Amino acid sequence: MEKIKINTESINLSQFLKWGNIVSTGGEAKLLIKKGKVMVNGEIEKRRSFTLYPGDIITIGKEEYKLISQ
Repeated sequence: MEKIKINTESINLSQFLKWGNIVSTGGEAKLLIKKGKVMVNGEIEKRRSFTLYPGDIITIGKEEYKLISQ
């Protein structure tokens, strides 16, 4: 599991995917989320604006990312 640090209290899902270098563009993030390929804490999430907080676990395929604060 890769840990990704953010400098804010929260971040939206689309921004997180770009911030963590998981995708390179907002369009790529949009497609990944829309196709139901992104899970947050074990649940499929299809809202780009879904708010993530430190401690949340994001899963894409076999890759897992944990959001942590600085």
